[in-house]
Amino acid sequence: MSFIEAIILGLLQGLTEFLPISSSAHLRIAGEFLPSATDPGATFTAITQLGTEAAVLLYFWGDISRIIGKWFRHFGSGASRGGRGVTIEKNDPDVRLGWLIIIGTIPIVLVGYFLQDTIRGAFRSLWLVAIVLIVFGIFLGVADLLGRRTKQLNDIGYRDGILYGLAQTLALIPGVSRSGATTTMGRALGYSRPAAAQYAFLLAVPAVFGSGLFELVNSITDPEINGPFGPLETAIATIVAFGVGYGVIAFLMNYIKTRSFLPFVIYRLALGSTLLILLSLGLLQPT
Repeated sequence: MSFIEAIILGLLQGLTEFLPISSSAHLRIAGEFLPSATDPGATFTAITQLGTEAAVLLYFWGDISRIIGKWFRHFGSGASRGGRGVTIEKNDPDVRLGWLIIIGTIPIVLVGYFLQDTIRGAFRSLWLVAIVLIVFGIFLGVADLLGRRTKQLNDIGYRDGILYGLAQTLALIPGVSRSGATTTMGRALGYSRPAAAQYAFLLAVPAVFGSGLFELVNSITDPEINGPFGPLETAIATIVAFGVGYGVIAFLMNYIKTRSFLPFVIYRLALGSTLLILLSLGLLQPT
């Protein structure tokens, strides 16, 4: 049964990681309704996110490889020579994006490291999950409605990059949603939906891989934190999350070219409200 549960959770991780509805909240809630009726845990969640981030690497490989290549080649005085005689300036948009992704990752690394116990404990309360699903759903709806929609990916500067990074830190709370928080910030800063979403995906790569690998090492050295699933079950869930996640990225990037985030806002409000009702009636345990 645990293998089936792991597959279900891997499927859910792939379906929800890139939509602004919080994959960690869905895994936390779903765990209560599976036969084992238990929280999959922060370690399982972080490791399965390695699968969905691998999907990001594959889907955006052209952008990611270009940014990394230019970032490494730009060092030197003035300008440096790129491949095939191309000059790479220090203010090249891809070089700037490389620096912004590094800078924007620092806040979540620091908070994630120093608040590990809180992340594994208090942050996983279903009361908190329900509340932030609703609150940040409203934030996303307002930002999407009022955003100027004019800025593109190359317009991101250091101020916006830092604000994106601070928004990503909020995703340590299940229910906020990494893509939801960063996309909301992007829309509030005036970026188009595709630009806000794409930068949110790129910014998440080092943070999620770092967190996932950190938890993977911890799961080996301290098996007690693994939760209800063993290494093989977690690996299966991660593979499933990768395959499903790739399809969801393709869907979302095409969807937001012409449509708003309103359906996701409504879904967040409905899910959060339902969760509050179930908790209030004692049909779910908050921890």
